Amino acid sequence: MTPESHEASAGARKRYRIGFDIGGTFTDFALHDSQTGELHVWKRLSTNTDPSVGALAGIDDLLGLVGGSMDEVGQVVHGTTIGANIVIERKGAVTALLVTDGFRDLLIMQRPARYSTYDLWFDKHEPLVPRHHVVPVRERMAYDGTVVRELDETDLRSSLEELRAAGIEAVAVSLLHSYAANDHETRVGKLVSELLPEASTSLSHEVAPITGEYERTSTTVVNAYIQPAFRRYLDSLERALAERGFTGQVFINQGNGGLTTPAEVVHLPIRALESGPAAGVSMAAWIGRAHGRGDLVAFDMGGTTAKACLIEDGEPKMERVFDVDQTLMRVGTGLPVVTPSVDLIEIGAGGGSIARVGLGIIEVGPESAGAEPGPICYGRGGTRPTVTDANVVLGYLNPDFFLGGRMSLDVDGAREAIAAQVGAPLGLDAGEAAWGVHEAVTANMEHAIRAVSIERGRDPRDLTLVALGGAGPTHAARLARNLGIGEVIFPAAAGIASAVGLLQAAPRVDLIRTFVSPLDEPGMARLGSELAELDAAVNQLLDNVTPGAERSITYRADMQYAGQGHVVEVEIPRCPAGELAGALRERFDTDYAAMYGYRYPDAQAQITSITVAGSAAPAAFELPPNAATETRGRDESRHVYFPELSGYVRCAVHRRDELPTGTQVEGPAVIEDGQCAILLLPGDTATVDGHRNVLARVGRNSAPAAGDPTTGTTTGRD
Repeated sequence: MTPESHEASAGARKRYRIGFDIGGTFTDFALHDSQTGELHVWKRLSTNTDPSVGALAGIDDLLGLVGGSMDEVGQVVHGTTIGANIVIERKGAVTALLVTDGFRDLLIMQRPARYSTYDLWFDKHEPLVPRHHVVPVRERMAYDGTVVRELDETDLRSSLEELRAAGIEAVAVSLLHSYAANDHETRVGKLVSELLPEASTSLSHEVAPITGEYERTSTTVVNAYIQPAFRRYLDSLERALAERGFTGQVFINQGNGGLTTPAEVVHLPIRALESGPAAGVSMAAWIGRAHGRGDLVAFDMGGTTAKACLIEDGEPKMERVFDVDQTLMRVGTGLPVVTPSVDLIEIGAGGGSIARVGLGIIEVGPESAGAEPGPICYGRGGTRPTVTDANVVLGYLNPDFFLGGRMSLDVDGAREAIAAQVGAPLGLDAGEAAWGVHEAVTANMEHAIRAVSIERGRDPRDLTLVALGGAGPTHAARLARNLGIGEVIFPAAAGIASAVGLLQAAPRVDLIRTFVSPLDEPGMARLGSELAELDAAVNQLLDNVTPGAERSITYRADMQYAGQGHVVEVEIPRCPAGELAGALRERFDTDYAAMYGYRYPDAQAQITSITVAGSAAPAAFELPPNAATETRGRDESRHVYFPELSGYVRCAVHRRDELPTGTQVEGPAVIEDGQCAILLLPGDTATVDGHRNVLARVGRNSAPAAGDPTTGTTTGRD
């Protein structure tokens, strides 16, 4: 047994596994006890000045809750948005960029598209690297990897000496066509390490070996820009855990939803840019498969943003390119990053999103109150009304049971602010204004779900909505009704879904490479060789995470008809070499027709890039069984706002952990736990399953029978 495998097996034998996800407003924690099967959860406000402070404090809280110690923890699995935050806040390293002579203005020119045609003040992002830190390198490779101009190392040494004097902390190297031949780029990297030994180095052929000079360069720059901060953060986290007695394994979630080691993330931190949201999507797919639902929309609404992702046949949709730091959350307006990631649409619509009146209408987001000062109702100095303030005024949130009763909400303060800042300018009372805020943010999220369903060729009425996040379950039923979705699943621990998703995530590696070839015999021979090389690299990286574990490997190719600019991804079949070209062509034609409605049987098809993806089995984990008995707990109700019932009505309120398996709840009703509140509308019917998941059938607008003193009914098991 190797030292690595011994360490892995030792970590797996320990009692506890902890997953934690740091968000903009809250940090979520989940602890799984392998001996009892129990799942313990925790949530606390994030410490934005130093996220690790709140994370470590939450781990201490959680271990104190179960009476455990750090030396009993075998694995800590972490999801983070630190990389994206560094880019958005422009707090990364002082970075230099080395490019082929003649391409110095690549980051300034970007792409010619104008994403806000009629906005006279719209401007492109300022590059992360200022022009005076972009160094032209005298060299040139052709598209096929042949040398056009030899590398001038003498001139390069002089330039690097100037960078050293400028205090450069990170260097990105992106030379023309390095994906085809990386000899020049490798030599440049060695010179950088020699002359700037303290600076981290990112080489484009390692970070993003693909065509598209701007996208490849942007990706490499982002990787270099965030790399030093990632290294400091993860080193500090691992050191602090060790000081607490932790001797197990630390895993980091990636944007593709799979786990890897801190060392890999330090080398390529761009792979963890969307690690937290990806864990929530993994959770949604897992819950869907457990209930026999393969086609879903994952809807995750937290304190700062809301995310939506399409899941088909039990697997999240993936993307190759996504934007960091979008302008007003518009796709294509951010800094492009090329790395396999879950295909998320993220908008500025969270519980902390700030509401205001503009041009006679209510506007919500994308600006957020965050954790500091937070919504007004938090009582931490906030002065501008938010979605959470509106929801507590509407009665959707229990002011005395927020975070399980650990935090009280100031309803009066929220009501006064909404009445003054939103209601008064529009002639509305506090309830009407709060409903307007709730309705506006729900409409924003409706657009996001349409984008991941209708714009992907799927009818949302054929999908199941999975509601996640601290605020998602409060908005999901209304959102589903507006979209015609007939079923919503509210998973157990939905309010900390990303943290729970981390516990069931599996190690995964996706490697992509440019490979341009027609479907001819020489091309298929080269394809086999390239796939074998990537396959070996994927297996090596998986061995770094789970040595010797069984794994699944898939091959995929981006294909197009010759002359087209866009591609269709198809799975490469496992078949004899002589049959591969025909099988690939058939799959491509079929997938192309499914996407666009027609095919071109006489046109030449070609491959533009290939991907090898590998994953190992996840750690054993399942949600604990529902322990509630037939005995009913408290019988609560409160006034809750429903516009279809003409305002506030007395509404039944249930505690999720007191509802036995098979319990049916008729809407309107509120089902709450320590992390979130489920809002059921009039006509909705929800059933509690054997693991405390709530499955709701979404009805149409209807009122309860006349004379009901309290709306919302509960029935026992069938």
